[in-house]
Amino acid sequence: MRVLAFSDLHRDLDQAARLVDLSGDADVVVGAGDFASIHEGLEETIDALAGIETPTVLVPGNNETEDALRAATADWAAATVLHGELTSLDGVEFFGLGAGVPITPWDWSFDLSDKDAATRLAACPEGAVLVLHSPPFGYVDTSSGGDHLGSTAICEAIEAKRPRLAVCGHIHESWGAEATLGPTRIVNLGPTGTWFDV
Repeated sequence: MRVLAFSDLHRDLDQAARLVDLSGDADVVVGAGDFASIHEGLEETIDALAGIETPTVLVPGNNETEDALRAATADWAAATVLHGELTSLDGVEFFGLGAGVPITPWDWSFDLSDKDAATRLAACPEGAVLVLHSPPFGYVDTSSGGDHLGSTAICEAIEAKRPRLAVCGHIHESWGAEATLGPTRIVNLGPTGTWFDV
């Protein structure tokens, strides 16, 4: 299965159009959150992506809520929004968890505590593709100041569930970074589109 994955478009409609063009070569497309910017521009960004006809898995970022993303994608037949849920595509299980984890310093942000994230991640089956907005603590999560900003709950879930692949975004300074935790390849995506064979 060929997967095209991206994160953090933040209303970049030109890049959305490029992803639509690339999607014709994908079996599955993954969008790991932050389609909007501080809750603005979600609908126009999703409208720009809705030309993707390939099955598409989306999670909410911290710049849009779960409910807003579900509403914006209601007419996009190829899209499935996951937030603490599972879907299966061509025999491959995808489990998604969005939001900023742990809670960010911004009062506008759509966030989860590590405790709430752990509760939702408990349903993730072993060996799935894990689609996250936030990275695991200590992996692909380094800020410009050198701090690790990821989630301990996500880190523990990857250790326990051993997903075949974990993709995320959220920490822009770590876009393109890769790491391995146990057997799991972890990639902080960014908006350009990254290819995976699953």
